[in-house]
Amino acid sequence: MTPFEPEWEGFRHARDLEHDAPPRRIYANEGIAQVLFFTADEGDECEISYKDKKGKYQGQQGNHLPKL
Repeated sequence: MTPFEPEWEGFRHARDLEHDAPPRRIYANEGIAQVLFFTADEGDECEISYKDKKGKYQGQQGNHLPKL
C-alpha cells in the first residue's frame, strides 16, 4: 500500500515484485491498481503536507528509479 499524501503532485509509478511468486502477465486495458479518495471533515486539515515537507518525489515528471 502506498498512500498519496495531501498536496502531492507528480506521476505515480507502481512496481510489482515478489521474488517467490510465479510470473505474472499484465494485459492491455485491464486494471492493476485501485485508488481510493477520502475527504476530511471540516477542521481536520493536514498540518504539514507533502509539499510543505518538500518531498523528494514532489512534481516529478516521467519515469524515475526510486530515490534513497
